[in-house]
Amino acid sequence: MPRTSAGLLLYRRHERRVEVFIVHPGGPFFARRDEGHWSVPKGEVETGEQPREVARREFEEETGRTVDACTAGAEWVGLGEITQRGGKRVVAWAAVGDWPEGTPVRSNTIPVEWPPRSGRTIEIPEVDQGLFFEIADARRKLNPAQEPFLDRLLAVLEDADGRSG
Repeated sequence: MPRTSAGLLLYRRHERRVEVFIVHPGGPFFARRDEGHWSVPKGEVETGEQPREVARREFEEETGRTVDACTAGAEWVGLGEITQRGGKRVVAWAAVGDWPEGTPVRSNTIPVEWPPRSGRTIEIPEVDQGLFFEIADARRKLNPAQEPFLDRLLAVLEDADGRSG
């Protein structure tokens, strides 16, 4: 059965452009990998958990900041679901928010076997960076399967702008 993860895509408007906050996985495997490896902050939904609550928890675990501190209670907008190459399903929401300039992420740590098949376990940060990127840059950075979230966010914002303007 495919696993499901849930995440929150923080976004802001900066100088009339939309920027999104995405994260880079930590650890030695991803140390030299950049484009195509960033992600919406997300985590696995366990049996009985509500995906939206998992999205909140995972954002906080992976960044070290509360959702409320970043979004000031902004409304969440559903971005639907995608399926990644390995079969994992990801459901995501977006919320307008910000991140304090120069504030690094303070991610939780996870155990991984390193080097692979060595039997040796090390603790690594689940995330080593979190940054805002303009949409064009985010498209290059994100796991390609997650790119539809950007299109869906832009469609929601365009629709909202059309209604308010």
